[in-house]
Amino acid sequence: MNTIHETIKEEIKKAMLAKDTIRLGVLRRILAAFINELVAKKRTPQEILEDDAAETVIKRMAKQHKDSIEQFEAGGRNDLVESERAELACLEAYLPKMMSKEEIATVAKRKKEELRADDKAKIGILIGVIMKELRGRADGNDVKEVVEKLFD
Repeated sequence: MNTIHETIKEEIKKAMLAKDTIRLGVLRRILAAFINELVAKKRTPQEILEDDAAETVIKRMAKQHKDSIEQFEAGGRNDLVESERAELACLEAYLPKMMSKEEIATVAKRKKEELRADDKAKIGILIGVIMKELRGRADGNDVKEVVEKLFD
């Protein structure tokens, strides 16, 4: 089974053959970010990045695109919003599927009972425990929103 890094390299070739310029650009930026990550870890650029590190890099890039979308929407630049959304969709294809708020709520209720967190002062601790358990499978803002609803 290929790593994410190897998959990206193969997808670049497919995007070139398909003449898919948007996807090709995104894939090349991902590959460049992988190489930068390897160099930052004092490894050679020819090495292959492990999947967990690759996911972290792609999540960082996706977050940057989400922030850009918010900024462009605030500035009324709909032309740039559309291109950012297209690139974000390409990035998200290489990330694991995020949990829904209902799935997060199930975990949150169980953890709240386990920790006996009845006081609103323990929200931060509860969020931390849930984020550690879900480790990258849930958006932090969604977890925070779900936990805050448990205390309403």
